[in-house]
Amino acid sequence: MATERTQVGIIGSGPSGLFLSQLLHLNGIDNVVLERRSREYVLGRVRAGVLEQGTVNLMREAGVQARMEREGLPHDGFNIALDGELHRMDLKARVGGSVMIYGQTELTRDLMDARTEAGGRLLYEAEGVGIEGLEDDRAILRYRHDGADHTLECDFIAGCDGYYGPSRQAIPKDVLREYERIYPFGWMGLLSATRPIAEELVYARHPRGFALCSMRSQTRSRYYVQCSKDDRVEEWSDDRFWDELRSRLPGDLAATLETGPSIEKGIAPLRSYVAEPLRYKRLFLAGDAGHIVPPTGAKGLNLAASDIHYLSRAMIAWYHENNAALLDSYSDNCLRRIWKAERFSWWMTNLLHTFPDTNPFEHRMRDAELDYLFSSEAMMTAVAENYIGLPY
Repeated sequence: MATERTQVGIIGSGPSGLFLSQLLHLNGIDNVVLERRSREYVLGRVRAGVLEQGTVNLMREAGVQARMEREGLPHDGFNIALDGELHRMDLKARVGGSVMIYGQTELTRDLMDARTEAGGRLLYEAEGVGIEGLEDDRAILRYRHDGADHTLECDFIAGCDGYYGPSRQAIPKDVLREYERIYPFGWMGLLSATRPIAEELVYARHPRGFALCSMRSQTRSRYYVQCSKDDRVEEWSDDRFWDELRSRLPGDLAATLETGPSIEKGIAPLRSYVAEPLRYKRLFLAGDAGHIVPPTGAKGLNLAASDIHYLSRAMIAWYHENNAALLDSYSDNCLRRIWKAERFSWWMTNLLHTFPDTNPFEHRMRDAELDYLFSSEAMMTAVAENYIGLPY
């Protein structure tokens, strides 16, 4: 069995794992990334595309901003459709900020290419990753790669391996606390090579259910409609999807919808989830390994980036200054921001979706909340502040 040594072992090559690997590399900290899937599989996952300013800044810090700044679409606002009308939330006017439309797949590719060009150690199809020795002087990662068993000794392990990975499971049950809300619906999503329906994102509330009109570029659109959590993708033909989307949008907007064959379709369940703490001994959780938000508030990828903001600085302080203060405060620092983002995503989800068990009083409360939002500068400012991302 081959035994190797590194300073930081990173499990998972999604955005959080790659961000951390790149930032550590730029600061002279050795690391190895283990990914159970193939490189092609990781790049084939279609995910979010709304970047907060903090995530944009992290791309620049990581030195991988060139394509994003060339191809990304800055948005100064977004729209909410209700009762046949569009209401614009002006981010720039209210909080002086904006968001960047740039697909998670493209961000992942940029980071992956940077690590490869720098000779980074990214091991794809690393199977059966196991974690040992968290309470010892060195933590150990055991895995199988290219038909051989390997041992990787680490100072620290970063669990960037998603909700179903082994990292969170390595935290003792009497230490780990979990908080969860499962929503009684899903999102049916469709990607098409069509012109976006609007210049900015459109969130729609309708009696038939929520809808979202998003984009990946000026020639590629991403659309979603709320569906039953029991629906299957094969039940949704392209024609059915386009008809349902049109029915949930204001008539004049629906009339401009450009349709075409789907490039990709899928149904995503919605949940809110937080694990506490995000650190156990030599193990640190980041991204979906520690928290999940419903996509309504566009916070999932951005929370992963903010975790890495805190974790990279903590590890740099340890290796450069022998200062453990940021390592010790990592979980608390992350969780303060995570819970605020969870609140905003939960609020947006409850405000804009149709719930099967909503009674007439609750329905009118949602109407009143939206009416207040559209008529209050203070409320619109609060929404804008949360949407562009709270400060780190």
